[in-house]
Order: sequence, then C-alpha cells, then structure tokens
Amino acid sequence: MNEFDYIQEAHQLDMVRTNLIEAGLAGGPDKMCVVPKPHIRLCRKRVLVMEELKGSKLIAELERNAKYCADQLGEVFSQISERVFNEEKAMEIKQGPTKQQYERMIFVLNKVRQAENASSAVFNNTLGRIPNVPYKPYTPRKFLPLNHAKLIDNIIYIHGHEVMVNGAFNGDPHPGNILLLGVDEEGEQHQPQLGLIDYGQVPILQKEVRLKFCELIIALSENNRDEVVRLMKELGYKSRDMNGDNMYLYAKMYYDEDNEEITGGKHIQMVLEELQKNDPIEDLPRPLLMVGRVSTMIRGLAHSLKQSRSMAKAWKPIAERVLREEKEYRELSDMLQRERMSRSVSVPSLSVVSKSGSAQSLERVSESDSTQSLEKVGKSVSVQSLSVVSR
Repeated sequence: MNEFDYIQEAHQLDMVRTNLIEAGLAGGPDKMCVVPKPHIRLCRKRVLVMEELKGSKLIAELERNAKYCADQLGEVFSQISERVFNEEKAMEIKQGPTKQQYERMIFVLNKVRQAENASSAVFNNTLGRIPNVPYKPYTPRKFLPLNHAKLIDNIIYIHGHEVMVNGAFNGDPHPGNILLLGVDEEGEQHQPQLGLIDYGQVPILQKEVRLKFCELIIALSENNRDEVVRLMKELGYKSRDMNGDNMYLYAKMYYDEDNEEITGGKHIQMVLEELQKNDPIEDLPRPLLMVGRVSTMIRGLAHSLKQSRSMAKAWKPIAERVLREEKEYRELSDMLQRERMSRSVSVPSLSVVSKSGSAQSLERVSESDSTQSLEKVGKSVSVQSLSVVSR
C-alpha cells in the first residue's frame, strides 16, 4: 500500500474496479457506482492516467442541492447549510427521511416540475412571442432534491462488499473521494451515480481475517458482547488489561455505530480517547484499523445528512452471505475429496517385461501413481518394447 506510487495505485484501482464490475455494483448507468478505468501502460510513478468521470464532488453537489432547496423554501443558504452539514458537530444526530420517503417526495415534486414546465412551454410559445413579454424559464431535473438515504445506503453497501467479499478496499473514502455523476442529465429513468476515485490506500484483508471479521459484524449486529470480545481477541486486539467492556465498546464504536446511547452525547473521538486512557491498546492489525477508519468516515457523512446507520446491521446480510458461501464451498470441496479418494482403486502388482527378457517389479499402486511408476521404469527400458503382465 503506497499512496504515492501511481503505478501501484493504477493496479489497485483496476483490481477494485474489476471486483465491483464482476459483482454487478459498477459499470453501466443502471449500477450503483462507476470506478474509472486506469490506462496502466501510460502511467508512471508520478503520473496516473485514467478514464474521466464527468461529475462533481459529492459534497459540492449536496451543497448546491441544499442551496436550491433553501431558495425554494425562502431560507438563507447559510442557515440550512449549518443545520444540514454541521449536525454532527452540534451532537444532534437526528434521522431524516427514509429512502422510500425521499422517493415519494421526489416523485411528487417532479410531477409539479413537469406541470410547471409544460405551462411555461405553452406560455413561451404563445404570449411569450409578443415583444417585451418576459420569457418563463424551465426548471431542470437537477434541482430536484437528492435522495440522501439512498446515497448513504449505496456507499455503505459498496464499501461493505469491498471489505468482506473481496478483502481489498479503499482505506480513505472521505467525501472528497466520492463524486456524483449525471446530476445534470434529463430523463425520467435517470438516477445520479456515485463515482469512486483515489485508490492510493488499498489495505488487503487475508481470507481467514476477512471471514473472522464477517463473524464479528454479525455478533455486533446482535449485540453479542461475549462473542464480540472473543472475536476481537482472535483478530489480534491486544491492550494492557484486555478489559472486556472496553474491548466491546471499542468494537461497537469503531465498526458499528456511535449513537447517543453509546457515546452518552459525547463526540466519538472523545469517547475513543477515554477508552484508550482506561485500557491502552497495544496492538491491532493495520488492515483492521483501516476498516474502522472506513466505518467512521462513512458514518460521519451519514450523520451530517441525518442518515445515521448501524454499519453492522447494514453489513450483516453481506457477512452472512460470505460465510454461507464459504461453508458451501468447503462442503463441496470435502465431498469432491471423498469422491476422489473412493475412486482411488488399487491395481494388482505388475511385472514390466521387456522383449529382451529383463523384468522390473512394481509395487501395488493406485491408478494415479501407476502412471508415474511406469514412467520411471520407461527411463531404463524402451516404452515401445514393454509388455505389462499381472503376476
């Protein structure tokens, strides 16, 4: 993982892009996201060449959208911006509309927009042609509210897939590394897409760690304290006192959620510092630290949009699927292994006799080994002059 080697970053970008395309999460306009294709042959250690994504930073689009909504509501943008984007700082994490509520609201507002645009079209093509009569502007689709809940759900799902299915993930998914594409495009079926960039930091979770982390996510989603503590120890968590309560709270806040019930109304950073003071952490594998970083970064964006989430509950279906598929794979492997063993039939001892009369004896061997033994004998006598007979 080297953020300043752009050849390495291009390969990491290509790997994650391929993984997401194969999973059906990236690629076409109907997918959750787009990851730019790197042109590896053109890249150099200090030069990264990749496909252009036509869009804006997610935060810029959210602010532009909030400003339009503020104008529609007759509010000053600075007031609504303070309320929407600085909610986490105010320690007032409140839940906004659900994805379905947003969809219904956007549907209604879009119908109103269409009716107003139709009225403007009629006016502009009749009375609007009279000199000095002001032209009525049309309202573009990009001024409809963005579905904040859907954006957050998609970001959480994509990164959960990267972590638990592929084990290769963006360790720095701050809002500046997330674009929003296609906001300006018209069309009733069109939906804005996430554009994911900057794969300079791509930690790798080895398979056994990845599977163990899936178990941890399920335990966190079920608030199973004892199981969480056991799994944290197995994942390499070490602290001065190995305090179970401290360990559980650390896992809960780092990998799951930081609601007011857990933090007591304090900022997550303050609580983590208190935990560190009570029982200093001595070791935790770096990839797991990076997963925690991903979780807290995404939750920070979610809080600012009033879309707080339990990461463990959101990631639980992915974790369960990964463990189920791994179990099925191992059961199938065991079945095939047993089948191969059952087909390994012993053959009688053989005498390999050359036409010249010399003979070499072979021990009782399996079908698979007999070929190799015959090959060894064939080195001392001509294969074409051999006749194989049973003793």
